[in-house]
Amino acid sequence: MIAIEVGWGTTLAIKTAVVLGIVPLTALILGYVFLLKMMSHMQSRLGPMDPGGFHGWYQLIGDGIKFLQKEDIMPGEADRRVFALAPAIVVLSTFLVFVVIPAGPRIRVASLDSVKMFDGVGVFYALAVSSLSVIGVLMAGWASSNKYALLGALRAAAQLIAYELPLVLAVVGVVIQAGTMSLQGIVHFQQTGSLFGWSGIGFPLILTQFVGFALFMVASQAELTQPPFDMPVAESELVAGYMVEYTGFRFLFFFIGEFGTAFAFAALAATLFLGGWSVPWVHCTAADFLGPAVLFAKVMFVAFLMFWARFTYPRFREDQLQAIAWKWLIPIALANILLTGVLKVAF
Repeated sequence: MIAIEVGWGTTLAIKTAVVLGIVPLTALILGYVFLLKMMSHMQSRLGPMDPGGFHGWYQLIGDGIKFLQKEDIMPGEADRRVFALAPAIVVLSTFLVFVVIPAGPRIRVASLDSVKMFDGVGVFYALAVSSLSVIGVLMAGWASSNKYALLGALRAAAQLIAYELPLVLAVVGVVIQAGTMSLQGIVHFQQTGSLFGWSGIGFPLILTQFVGFALFMVASQAELTQPPFDMPVAESELVAGYMVEYTGFRFLFFFIGEFGTAFAFAALAATLFLGGWSVPWVHCTAADFLGPAVLFAKVMFVAFLMFWARFTYPRFREDQLQAIAWKWLIPIALANILLTGVLKVAF
């Protein structure tokens, strides 16, 4: 047997290539499966079902080609560097979330648990880097030198900041029950747990944290600025908000960031509440083979719920958006944390 040593530089390059390939691929999958196919069936839209022959398979490819061939226009008074950098910042926040999501016992891009100063902070890291998109949104609105873009950016930033709080608080109950902030540790807790002494399906935390799961789903929808929380980018309100001056591949970056982030939030929800890659009684090498497929199936289920809400409910007004976050979601999340803490101590 010949042993091949791979240096840290080669390992880093391989991992970087994997992550850079994941986000566009996830955007392609969600865009094709849900945005074009599921919505077409739910709303009886015939257009996306025709191009390319079998089931309209060419529609998404055609849309991508359309974006790439469009002229790259930049406003004359825009801050060119900031304007060009903003879409990259939005997509970068999505890349960073994928870094710590485990797809198996030994399958993940980076493990913060192996670094002593960051021991067991995978949840904290994932939620922290997901909020970096706010910076890109503000950069896009301000650099466009357009009052509608700036107003849209301010609205979007206010919404993202407001819904960051219930998103984080919804996860606290999971952390309390699992006793760790390590994503891998939370998965193992659900895999090895039992329900009233029966360990047939492990202990998926959605059974006790169903309130936290619901809060996480609503807050994720708002973080993605998807309907019914899409007021900041609504064409009828602020002519597409902070993206109004973007065309071609730069606009495509925002599109990729939205769907890539939807996949990332779905992966986080599947990991935190549905057991992630885990299958009861399956460990080690077998789990490494089955884990990615199991996680993907759970992610697609969670993404289905997200897009189902997107196609079902009408758009909220701006005041309603803020009221839902501050008057309802945050108090419910705090009550859920209190109840979880009491039950954790009592039992």
